[in-house]
Amino acid sequence: MSGKASSSSQPSIGLSGSGALSHIYIQYPPLRCSIPESRGLHYDDGTKLLIPSTSNQIFSWKTVPFNPLATSTSDSIPEGPILSIRFSLDTKLIAIQRSSSEIQFWIRETSEAFSHRCRSDSENILGFFWTDCPLCDFVVVKNSGLDLFAYDSVAKSLDLVEMRKLNVCWYVYTHESRLVLLASGMQCRTFTGFQLSSAGIVRLPKFDMAMAKPEANSKPVLAAEDVYIVTVYGRIYCLQVDRVAMLLHSYRFYRDAVVQQGSLPIYSRKIAVSVVDNVLLVHQIDAKVVILYDIFADSRAPISAPLPLQSRGFPRSYSSSSRSSGKDGECSEVNNKIDHEGIIYGDNWTFIVPDLICDVSNNFLWKIHLDLEAIAASSSETPSVLEFLQRRKLEAIKAKQLCLGIARTVILERRPVSMVSKAIDVLVSSYSLSLKTGSYFKGIKTESTSSGVAKTSVARSSTDVSTSRIDGTSIRHESTAGVDSEYPSRASTFSASESEENASSAPLRTDSRDLQLGGGKVDRVNLTGAHSSGPTDNPVFVNISEQQDSELTSPAISPDEMYKFVFAAVEEEMVGDPSYLVSIIVEFLCSTNMEKIKVHPNLYVLAIQLLARNERYAELESFVTNKILEPSKEVALQLLESGRQNIQTRKLGLEMLRQLSLHHDYVSLLVQDGRYNEALRYARKYQVTTVRPALFLQAACSSNNSQHLAAVLRFFSDFIPDFRTTSDFTTYYGILNEMNTSVAATSF
Repeated sequence: MSGKASSSSQPSIGLSGSGALSHIYIQYPPLRCSIPESRGLHYDDGTKLLIPSTSNQIFSWKTVPFNPLATSTSDSIPEGPILSIRFSLDTKLIAIQRSSSEIQFWIRETSEAFSHRCRSDSENILGFFWTDCPLCDFVVVKNSGLDLFAYDSVAKSLDLVEMRKLNVCWYVYTHESRLVLLASGMQCRTFTGFQLSSAGIVRLPKFDMAMAKPEANSKPVLAAEDVYIVTVYGRIYCLQVDRVAMLLHSYRFYRDAVVQQGSLPIYSRKIAVSVVDNVLLVHQIDAKVVILYDIFADSRAPISAPLPLQSRGFPRSYSSSSRSSGKDGECSEVNNKIDHEGIIYGDNWTFIVPDLICDVSNNFLWKIHLDLEAIAASSSETPSVLEFLQRRKLEAIKAKQLCLGIARTVILERRPVSMVSKAIDVLVSSYSLSLKTGSYFKGIKTESTSSGVAKTSVARSSTDVSTSRIDGTSIRHESTAGVDSEYPSRASTFSASESEENASSAPLRTDSRDLQLGGGKVDRVNLTGAHSSGPTDNPVFVNISEQQDSELTSPAISPDEMYKFVFAAVEEEMVGDPSYLVSIIVEFLCSTNMEKIKVHPNLYVLAIQLLARNERYAELESFVTNKILEPSKEVALQLLESGRQNIQTRKLGLEMLRQLSLHHDYVSLLVQDGRYNEALRYARKYQVTTVRPALFLQAACSSNNSQHLAAVLRFFSDFIPDFRTTSDFTTYYGILNEMNTSVAATSF
């Protein structure tokens, strides 16, 4: 474990309810693993276990999922010194380094042990790790290179598979990346790398890390705690601290090259690195602040101002009351424990990549969290904030709620249409991408998916309609371009490798030469390079739990959700001229049109209501004619409703019903309009048998026109077999006779 905090004295910080602003926090209580007579605390990133030990016993706590109340398991082992511990990936064996030349293996099921020792006295064991590589199960890192072993479960021994001879000063390894970097040279700045994953072994080209010289004759030596292997957006990077230049250099790993990606400034001689939900955190320990970077974006600028790390939920009031009343040893012990837990950047803090902090002296483990709400509130660039939130996966529901609240507020505040349009484009393109990658459907209940709305392939009108946008571009129904797979550019800036993204919400393209993750998890890529598949003053925290499982992995917002939680909610609160909201809806329709995404019909209905309310019938007709409003039964019925005040609008609704072949509705409305003959001809032509004859007969009877009633009776007598035997014929034929008798009587 690397990244120890400064040894300077640290203040105890009051936390819960303190009001201190922070973008990063640790949540009280920590995972406590205090063991009497504990001699050390170890973390195994292969099995995600926290392991305190005594001379003859080890305890282990699972850290994933992180649960402060998790219970431990224990194993009794032979007594002896413990330099490091790692469980096998199936947790059946425990490897314990006893000295610089010996590793002891403990078989948990049978309580048997065997040992491995260096063959030469000049060799020293620097460390070891288990692997899922098909070639070997266990790797020993020595000052003379790498030894690769296969475990023989029958003979209960290690078989040497391969030796890689190298001069090694120290090494860095993470199981997440399956990458081991071996440092060599007088300054320890020359590196050889190997990735041992389930897909095989890849050897990286040897490379040198940059180091500034403080003086002409001085050569600083790079230390292991100055090098971090991190994984961000599925890409593997190495971060190197240059304390002389006060820079954090970044290197990206390709299969055939290691390329420096630029540098980030640091403001403390003591720093540590974490990664939370693909956000890079650089802890400036001396300054006691954290700087956040989102290297997906084509910028080296921090995503927010440097702010302190905060601990939340800390029982400060309890601690104070205990001090005032605590006089015995038990209260003193409790107070000391709480005091230690309240210290930020303590003397013995060790940062574990990606997102853990271990307090070695007190046997505490903390998990680092992002405060998405605080981060969003720190920026006034709404599109950028939405892009950032749409890339978050660990708290996808929270990110989704924030995006919905932001979208709602910028509309209520009547921000410039051009700005709102950009924000909408971000949300729509993110949803479109989630459909292509399938991430939108992960964690969503199948039965709750709206028919015709949340589908990967959606039918669109074949009519080539061009709609003018506020930015002057033209939106057309055309095929969506596929994901580009070209190589990324190799510029010198930290995030220039991401510059191939045309939009920050586009997929992070992976070079076929990239050194890839080998864990085989969802949303990662294998060794061959092929893909596996600001909060506002009045934020809207909508309840989306009815539609989504708690394990939602994408914050993408569907058009259905945009209508329900943004447009419909905004329409209820907005007052005055609705033309602004209409403009925003048009921008949304243009954006979904570009992405070939089907829009919820109720949004079209809302647009019609707003236009009719403002008596903008000419504009409404244009929207319908140019198919900006997608034809549907809901749209047609709303046109008919709004057409009560405008005959041309009603005609548009009738024509839409006809075009959609909604024969029953079309015929029924013709009858309501008194157009019996036209309705009868249409019913005969299209064989509309679902309309009840009584509807026609009743309407004709109400007109008090015997000729109309006679024509309707004659039609159904010819159109429907045995109609003359029905009660409808008998009833209305009698009425017709009465009408004719009345007419004859009045003629005399």
